Amino acid sequence: MEERIVSGEAQGQEDWEERSLRPQSLSQYIGQKTVKENLTVFIEAARMREECLDHVLLYGPPGLGKTTLAMIIANEMGVNLRTTSGPAIERPGDLAAVLTALEPGDVLFIDEIHRLNRSVEEVLYPAMEDYFLDIVIGKGPSARSVRLDLPPFTLVGATTRAGMLSAPLRDRFGVVSRLEYYTPSELEEIVERTAEVMDVKTDKKAAEEVSRRSRGTPRIANRILRRVRDFAQVRGDGTIDYAITSEALDLLQVDKLGLDHIDHKLLRNIIDKFRGGPVGLDTIAATIGEEAHTIEDVYEPYLMQIGFLQRTPRGRMVTPLVYQHFNMEVPER
Repeated sequence: MEERIVSGEAQGQEDWEERSLRPQSLSQYIGQKTVKENLTVFIEAARMREECLDHVLLYGPPGLGKTTLAMIIANEMGVNLRTTSGPAIERPGDLAAVLTALEPGDVLFIDEIHRLNRSVEEVLYPAMEDYFLDIVIGKGPSARSVRLDLPPFTLVGATTRAGMLSAPLRDRFGVVSRLEYYTPSELEEIVERTAEVMDVKTDKKAAEEVSRRSRGTPRIANRILRRVRDFAQVRGDGTIDYAITSEALDLLQVDKLGLDHIDHKLLRNIIDKFRGGPVGLDTIAATIGEEAHTIEDVYEPYLMQIGFLQRTPRGRMVTPLVYQHFNMEVPER
């Protein structure tokens, strides 16, 4: 019984921190300057007309703040936020249950919207355009169509794979915004704010080191900072300084560019087993024991961003920068 109580308190503390770390307004939101400026105008215009904000599509690599932006949109519009995900809506009836529960003006956030079934998408089109649902009840000759009117609402869709969205669905979003990787200075600002929320002391060099190794991603920066805080409490005096940060990140196997052991494994396998490539994605996945879509969505975008990996018609190839990073000679091709 005691263990459950302690576990519950620990989970409650983590949940409270997670909620506190998320900014509540666009003015508090750090980074994504263009997206933020555009949303500020669109939200203000919608409020002036006393209308719902047009449907919003947010896309980009994971961990850049798509869910946080959906929450902020609801806060700025002064309405409720309803949250679901593409895989959770398996049938048109599931979508109907979600949509009919909305209040006028509500924001419906669908994460991983690219994973919606096509049959669900077909039902979503009239809901987005004209705020009604056509539901078919029954089968065969006895089947009949029922029209359900919906209150005006704003759909915010989030995806890491915008290319997998069907054109009809993508075209129904009035606001389409791509979130980019963060700069080290923006991440440093986020790290300092997170440390303040967690009530832990940190110095500037430590914040710089965490931001530099966070792959341009706020979610990773906050996760790393939590783990460094653990090392600071157990092996130091609770203060996050540069020395404890470097020690912690080395033990966590996060190198100076933010590459972890999976990145190293991926790159070294391409070098050692396939002479630097080209090699197919499925072959890489089988070699390192990871799912192909995980490699494509989580690891490849950053490796391509920093110029370590190339996608070619024949497969993936490492660049000379990888050999330099591992202090290896670049082979002649």
